[in-house]
Amino acid sequence: MLPGSGGPRPRPRGRGARVRCAPSTDPDPRFTLANERTFLAWIRTVLGLIASALALEMLGNPLLDDALRRITVLTLLAFSLLLSVGALHRWFRVEVAIRTGKPLPLPGIAVVMMTFVLGTAVCVAVAAGT
Repeated sequence: MLPGSGGPRPRPRGRGARVRCAPSTDPDPRFTLANERTFLAWIRTVLGLIASALALEMLGNPLLDDALRRITVLTLLAFSLLLSVGALHRWFRVEVAIRTGKPLPLPGIAVVMMTFVLGTAVCVAVAAGT
């Protein structure tokens, strides 16, 4: 059917199309900018993890053998990838919640980050004890 002919509208495809078509209001720009600042803070954390992985790979560490160093570098890179995808997903979900007036989603990405930090602390404590 032609647009404006009064017939049924074509159904939007994909997840993004559904969100773009949802009724929304323009929120206070401070909320949108705060959401963006939070996203950028997560991205700074990701860049720090990537820089740490590259420094460990390029400079090495006399306390780590090559296999353990390689595992550490790959773990840091994999976690930085996971964290960047999680940050983008969180930014999108919060932006949709702000624009549609729904409650903000819980920060699941923080739980992932704390699990990684605690796991790293346990590994360092075990390695220091041996």
